[in-house]
Amino acid sequence: MGASVPLLAPFLAALLWTLPPVAIAGITRHYKFNIVSTNVTRLCTTKSMVTVNGQFPGPRIVAREGDQLLVKVVNHVSSNVTIHWHGIRQLQTGWADGPSYVTQCPIQTNNTYVYNFTIRGQRGTLLWHAHFSWLRATVYGPIIILPPRNSSYPFPKPYKEFTILLGEWYNTDPEAIINQALQTGGAPNVSDAYTINGLPGPLYNCSANDTYKLTVKQGKTYLLRVINGAVDSDLFFTVANHNLTVVEADARYVQPFETDILLISAGQTTNVLLKTKPIYPNATFFILARPYSTSQGPIDNSTVAAILEYEIPSNFSKASSKPPIITPSLPQINDTNTAMSFATKFHRLVNSQFPANVPQKVDQQFFFTVGLGTSPCPQNQTCQGPNGTKFAASVNNISFVQPGRAILESYYFNQSNYGVYTTGFPRFPLTPFNYTGTPPNNTFVTNGTRVVVLPFNASVEVVLQDTSIFGTESHPLHLHGYDFYVVGQGFGNFDPYNDPKNFNLVDPVELNTVGVPAGGWVAIRFFADNPGAWFMHCHFDVHLSWGLSMVWIVLDGELPNQKLLPPPSDLPKC
Repeated sequence: MGASVPLLAPFLAALLWTLPPVAIAGITRHYKFNIVSTNVTRLCTTKSMVTVNGQFPGPRIVAREGDQLLVKVVNHVSSNVTIHWHGIRQLQTGWADGPSYVTQCPIQTNNTYVYNFTIRGQRGTLLWHAHFSWLRATVYGPIIILPPRNSSYPFPKPYKEFTILLGEWYNTDPEAIINQALQTGGAPNVSDAYTINGLPGPLYNCSANDTYKLTVKQGKTYLLRVINGAVDSDLFFTVANHNLTVVEADARYVQPFETDILLISAGQTTNVLLKTKPIYPNATFFILARPYSTSQGPIDNSTVAAILEYEIPSNFSKASSKPPIITPSLPQINDTNTAMSFATKFHRLVNSQFPANVPQKVDQQFFFTVGLGTSPCPQNQTCQGPNGTKFAASVNNISFVQPGRAILESYYFNQSNYGVYTTGFPRFPLTPFNYTGTPPNNTFVTNGTRVVVLPFNASVEVVLQDTSIFGTESHPLHLHGYDFYVVGQGFGNFDPYNDPKNFNLVDPVELNTVGVPAGGWVAIRFFADNPGAWFMHCHFDVHLSWGLSMVWIVLDGELPNQKLLPPPSDLPKC
């Protein structure tokens, strides 16, 4: 993975570990993202695709907690584009959040926009990606947030760190794939391979030379920043014959625990410590990732491999020029028990330095069903969805319709009555049913652009319930502008009387993206302390394209630091 400020980024990241503790928090860091068309070859296929600075994956952002970032994005391609800084809180700076037609109009061809935001109260690993159509398939990269100069991580200093960025590769244009699917109403074609740092690895044809290699020394501890940037897949991840110690998730520290398998939902990040063997092993080790899914639809059920290899000590004679490769095992693709077991291991690290502000009481309560449905096929058109319909997805049976103007701008200038959005998004399903049992006869969804309006600093609880209309399926739900506490989760239908008795209100994990269990539910809580318009959506792009999303509008507070700042002068126009 290269970089623009890129070429300096790896050096900078290493340097920041070693410089003396001088107070430099709060500096301004400048990046430039040129959106360009680049020829890239994988799987014996060369294609032109949209990239940042000609890099696939894109350059990494390296900063410290407290730094201001100014990222100038210049669009040189024919497609519109926006960039979302996934997981960044964007306190008072919702104009920099990035989802198209929610917080901004897209950056059009030959136009420029400067994303201006400050990293507050966050450290760890996040990601950035395009938030227009399916450009995220090729336009994405890591965000590395280091602690302030006078601080350190709450775990032993690693010898070195590596970024492991998981993604997907399509032999054809991803935008053409989803556009065709939306026209026909059917499911889109799946990816042709998964990638690790943009490389598919030796288990795919034509890819022996396109393999990421991680070289380590014996007896050292390494920090792996693992990011799932895949378009439509949750992924199991493992390193052969090496245990991993989980220390952070979604840029929040967790109580460390050991595991040999990670499950990372689309959009999630997980930092782990890997301790290498104390004695040089005459072998190399596969790093593997493959999907977790209970979907009945098509999915790329393949495996991406990278290689962990040891530096040969100077006093060690080579036993073989080609040491054996140790291959680990991974759970079955639909192993929901392993998925749930892994999810329940997460607890937030809570101490005097990192207190947990879990809402103990709830002002605003919501129950949202999430899942797939259908919409009628337009007249004089043949659709490939179930029974000649079009696939759709929804929250509380409302499939989100993308407006023609940005919701945040319309809200800020009090122009919602111009047909951009309406309020009154339902707090509960309008038609209750057995959500994980026999599906209802009517699968049709309602289309609309409706929002929930929250008073500033309200304590909010949302129960997200998977539905079984077209089979149970895990949905990675991402909330923009907020981290939230996962206070409970389980299989089956949520029981509003008994399940809350078991909520964890002491040390629940704090995330920005959570996997709603397949055939189950998850309960989250947060304080609405960030004014603006905030997207919440499934991080599978196919489900996002089908409408599995909604918007929260959080009103201003009374104090100056509780109000949305005015829009920047270069905010793109529709």
